[in-house]
Amino acid sequence: MPKLTKREPELIELHRGDIPSNVSFGDSVAVDTETQGLDLGRDRLCIVQLSGGDGVCHLIQIKADEYDAPNLKILLADTAVTKIFHFARFDVAILRRYLDVTVSPIFCTKIASKLVRTYTDRHGLKDVTRELLNIELSKEQQSSDWAADELSEDQLIYAASDVLNLHDIRDKLQAMLLREGRLELAQACFDFLPTRAQLDLDGWDDTDIFAHS
Repeated sequence: MPKLTKREPELIELHRGDIPSNVSFGDSVAVDTETQGLDLGRDRLCIVQLSGGDGVCHLIQIKADEYDAPNLKILLADTAVTKIFHFARFDVAILRRYLDVTVSPIFCTKIASKLVRTYTDRHGLKDVTRELLNIELSKEQQSSDWAADELSEDQLIYAASDVLNLHDIRDKLQAMLLREGRLELAQACFDFLPTRAQLDLDGWDDTDIFAHS
C-alpha cells in the first residue's frame, strides 16, 4: 500500500458574517459546517466552509443572532451549483434552521459511499479520504469551541480540510456509482435530503417513517 500523504489548503480565506459577492465556485462547491454540537434543537451554527476544489477554502464565521448572510444564501440555493457534502443530512438541516435556506442540488459523499462501498462499514470522511485518495485527515480539532471569537490556526486548518478533498472524493464515488448502476438511486437519495432535513427539524429524527411498526 502506498504511504499515506497529507494535504493542506493552499489558501484559507476567513470571512465574517458572509462571503463576498465576487467569489465564484463554478458549477460545484464543497460545503461543511461547524456547530457547537450535533443537537439540531440546541447547538447553533458557527462556521460554514466552502471550497471550489482548487485548494482554496473560504470559512465564514457566523456570530450568534447574526444569520443574515445574503450572498451565502444565494449560493446555497443556486440550482446551477451542486453542493457537495459529507453527511449532508445534518448540514442541510442546520443551514435550514439558521439561514432559512433550502440547499439544492446536493451530492452527499457519505450516502454515495454507503451505496457503493458495500464491502466496508467505514464511511466516515477520514476513512473515505484515506481509501479513495490515500490522504490522511487529522481529526484533532473535531471537538473544540467553534463559537470562539478568535479561531486558532489548527481550527482553521481542520475546518478547511473537511472541504478540501470533497470534489475529488465525489468524482471517485460517482465513477463507482456509474460502474455499479446505482447513480440514479443515489440521485434520488440526494433529492430527498431537504425533506429528510425538515423531518429532523420537526422532530422525526429518530423515527423510521417507512417502517411497518
